[in-house]
Amino acid sequence: MEKVRLGFSELNVSPICFGCWQMGQTFWGKQPRKTLIDAVHKALEVGINFFDTADAYGDGEAETILGEALKDVQRDRFVVATKVFHHFHEDGRRHPDLSREYVLWECEQSLKRLGLDYIDLYQCHGYDHYTHPGDTASAMEKLKKSGRIKAYGVSNFTLEQLRVARNHGNFSTIQPFYNLIEPKGEDDLLPYCLAEDVGVMVYSPLMRGLLTGKFTGQEKFNDLREKDERFQGERFKNLAGRVRGLRPIAERHGLTITQLSLAATLMHPAVNVAITGIKNAAQIDEVAGAAGHIIGIEDYYAVRKTLGT
Repeated sequence: MEKVRLGFSELNVSPICFGCWQMGQTFWGKQPRKTLIDAVHKALEVGINFFDTADAYGDGEAETILGEALKDVQRDRFVVATKVFHHFHEDGRRHPDLSREYVLWECEQSLKRLGLDYIDLYQCHGYDHYTHPGDTASAMEKLKKSGRIKAYGVSNFTLEQLRVARNHGNFSTIQPFYNLIEPKGEDDLLPYCLAEDVGVMVYSPLMRGLLTGKFTGQEKFNDLREKDERFQGERFKNLAGRVRGLRPIAERHGLTITQLSLAATLMHPAVNVAITGIKNAAQIDEVAGAAGHIIGIEDYYAVRKTLGT
């Protein structure tokens, strides 16, 4: 799989990223540990070298499982991104904390769980309103100069929050919510990133499975989607129907609806990477098959029209 440069970070990564939220064993239900590890190995086999996790996923569980999966893999074969934001307490409490001291301390905890000497991309998982961004940037620079991280970025920041952060530090990437059903940031955040060569790795590009085309709108869920209004009532039926309407376009290109959705997402000139949540190895071949497909501008807008966006 051809690699792409993630903004000015100089990280060369697969355009499809293995999202590790499911490894946290919480919001998406429990998966056998071996199933998750096998999925990581399958991803590497097909050319996916980029893995995105966070300390918050299962309070470190996702980092631990990913570290176990990668422990015997040659280090230059993979790129790992993880995140910091929540200050964890032994009694289960947590609160935002991007202070210099906590970022430095928590990075070491993530390294231990991952079993790595360095993290390729260390990200602020959210915006801490009560910590000066210069304080956070100071920690990130110290970690970079010491070799504990290669690059640093942010996740879930607004455009103005990103501007402020970049006034104080060399934040080179952002991880925003973005998909073809809810293409947020197209009028402000993404143009800014394109102009400034900030690497963009979007999460939820398949809108929690909606953009796979496998739903009719009648399904019930016992995971995170159970309380998501997009997966309830008439709205769910309408969205599911619109997505299934993509099938003729997908078939014309020899793609599944999942692959068409990912390929179209990656056509945006600001978007470098699409992060897809993975539960098992069977999902790998399909998402990997989206990489490198160009569907053409006319069909791209046909996709957007069908989805009503």
